[in-house]
Amino acid sequence: MKRVLIVRCGALGDLVYATSVIDALKQEYGEDTLIDFVSTPSSATIFKKDPRINKIFPLKHKKIPLFLSSEKKNIIKASRKEPYDILINFEHGKQFTSLLHAINAEKKIGPQLSKIEIPKEITHMVDVIRYTFKEIVSDKVFQNSFPHLIGSNKDEMREKYKLSNAYIIISPSNSHQKRNRINYRAWEDDSWRELIEKVAQKKEVVIIGAPNEDEFFKKLKPYPNNVVDLVGKTPLPDLIGVIEAADGLVATDTGTAHIASAVNTEVFALIGPTPANVTGPYQSKYNKVHIISLDLECSPCYKTERMKQCKENICMKNISSDMVYETMQKAAIV
Repeated sequence: MKRVLIVRCGALGDLVYATSVIDALKQEYGEDTLIDFVSTPSSATIFKKDPRINKIFPLKHKKIPLFLSSEKKNIIKASRKEPYDILINFEHGKQFTSLLHAINAEKKIGPQLSKIEIPKEITHMVDVIRYTFKEIVSDKVFQNSFPHLIGSNKDEMREKYKLSNAYIIISPSNSHQKRNRINYRAWEDDSWRELIEKVAQKKEVVIIGAPNEDEFFKKLKPYPNNVVDLVGKTPLPDLIGVIEAADGLVATDTGTAHIASAVNTEVFALIGPTPANVTGPYQSKYNKVHIISLDLECSPCYKTERMKQCKENICMKNISSDMVYETMQKAAIV
């Protein structure tokens, strides 16, 4: 039985990308392969009901030096007690260097541990991650390695949250919602209200969002009839099941879009300043991803001076609700 430790800390989307390695390891080395993760505690809850994952080592404070970090010491101690066959690192930050070298593993791959050649044409972060572990799996397994999540049973989620057999999820918020500056990934509140009204006339709409986002969602209310409000009501494993059972999901460039692509639920992603071919929801041969963008000459501009100078956020603001709704109509889900 192979013992594997994977290091991936960061936001929810980052961890979803990394799940492409899980099934690959199981297919290559057997279903009894033991897989542990080092991850940030909040994101790692996506594995709470995932039978493929053996253990999560929480690493909340990544920048604390090794000699002061009880979390890092626990990881090293566990690896010395039961050494790993393979350590796979997906992190580039120097704050991980001492930890990576101290972990007891027979083979170590990934940034800071091994030389990896990523083809120049590879742009999406999922594919960068796939190429990181390419050397330890067969070509057949590599070609079929994609992000994949397992959460609460989707049929049980329909019953638990009293959802219909056919519904569309609208996920209006994103992780940048509470920042005290322009949220460049956000869509206009009026546009969200218009879209919710249009879709709810055709099919049940389920609104999702994180806890403690009441002020944002107040701006979208009152909701029309045929809307189920699940904002802040679904633990992450349940949310995975709710998304998996949906006919489709509409969101900006945020974690829920990545979850949808990883459970093969049709995704309608509103993209402006961020590069969809790098960090957008991942298109595999098993799912459907619709990138809705104005494709302006100035896009993508994320984390550039051009974005900082843009006060109107026109690449998101000027996406109309009609444009989104028509894309959904063409996909035949409304």
